[in-house]
Amino acid sequence: MATYAIGDIQGCLQELQALLRETGFEPGRDRLWLTGDLVNRGPDSLGVLRLVRGLGDSAIAVLGNHDLHLLAVAHGNTDRLHKRDTLDAVLGAPDRDELLEWLRRRPMLHYESEPGFLMVHAGLAPQWDLRVSVNSARELESVLRGHRYREFLDHMYGNSPERWDPGLSGWPRMRFITNCLTRMRYCLTDGTLNLKAKGPPGTQPPGCVPWFEVPGRRTQGLPVIFGHWSTLRLDQEAASRADIHPLDTGCVWGGSLTALRLEDRRLFSVPAASRA
Repeated sequence: MATYAIGDIQGCLQELQALLRETGFEPGRDRLWLTGDLVNRGPDSLGVLRLVRGLGDSAIAVLGNHDLHLLAVAHGNTDRLHKRDTLDAVLGAPDRDELLEWLRRRPMLHYESEPGFLMVHAGLAPQWDLRVSVNSARELESVLRGHRYREFLDHMYGNSPERWDPGLSGWPRMRFITNCLTRMRYCLTDGTLNLKAKGPPGTQPPGCVPWFEVPGRRTQGLPVIFGHWSTLRLDQEAASRADIHPLDTGCVWGGSLTALRLEDRRLFSVPAASRA
């Protein structure tokens, strides 16, 4: 049995199928860990959702910001639609309701003590240790799966609060957790989020560092698999040795789709298909 972690798919079904062939993945024998953003901006979000859902227990997908965006739009926040969104096929599908119900019950974070990896879409607040990270994700999952999930979808957008405080409550607490798990890239060295900076390291405002380089980060040494940051462009092999595993290699933007085999940390990659 092998476990393959795959970066942001974003509707790139053709590349996902090619990557599964490249790895030799077999449902029932092997497992997939997916870093979120299954949907949006690519050509076949509907096909990706159907494929991953059809894998059942062979696939674990955490939720990303584009997945939450799909849920918000589907439940009435149509003013949040962007010109580049490619969600119409999902929204109009005959199995739409089943797919959306399945999607909103995906985890926000996945951790297994053996093989010892944690997977999240974007990042972890520097002030969180493993216990707080897992508990924060479970809080958010409980809201998403509960009767107030539509209220949450109305309140999740926004950049504040910018800093963790255990005393946060209500929607501000849920928004901060959401932003860490699905949107963060940079922080100030004191752990304050900067959600506006999106470019590769070296382009950020003064005083900002990638979230995983914040001094004293409480999950240092824990192998973390994440996506979301297609411009990060770290040396994958070097990053893996440092227990940071960034897997979004920008497939939807013409880059590639990448998988990491957890057992030996071997990387697999397929190039993006031509969209001409």
